[in-house]
Amino acid sequence: MSDTEIIVCTTCRPPGASRELPAAGLALFEAVQDALLECELDTGEHKGLQVRGLACMSGCARACTVTLQAHGKYTYYFGDLTSDTETASQVIVCAQQHLQSADGNLARNARPERLRSGILARLPPLGQSGPGST
Repeated sequence: MSDTEIIVCTTCRPPGASRELPAAGLALFEAVQDALLECELDTGEHKGLQVRGLACMSGCARACTVTLQAHGKYTYYFGDLTSDTETASQVIVCAQQHLQSADGNLARNARPERLRSGILARLPPLGQSGPGST
C-alpha cells in the first residue's frame, strides 16, 4: 500500500479576500499539519499519510483546495473548503479512507461531510484507464 499524499494550496484565498491578509490556504495547510501531528502523537494513527503545501494549484475560483493522491490510485481534487480545524480533521479522515482503499476510489456518501461536494476533479491512476474509458 503506497502512502497517500495530502496537498494543500497555500496561496488559496476565497473570492474577494484581501491580498493584505494571510492566505486562507496557508491557514488550512497549517491546520492539516497540526491535526495530523496531533493524531499521530495521541494514537499513532494515520501512518502512511504525508502532507505538503503547494503554492497555487489553479483552483483560485474555488478556494481553498486540497488534493489526495497516491501511486496507483485515483487522485481527488477538492475545492470550496473552509480553512478551519474541522475541515482539517475531515481532510485527514478522507485521506485515511483514500489510503485504505485499494484503488483510491472514494464513494461520495462515505466521505466526510465537507468533502462530499466541491469536488473539482477525480483522475484515474497514471497509465490506467478508468471506468467508461475507451
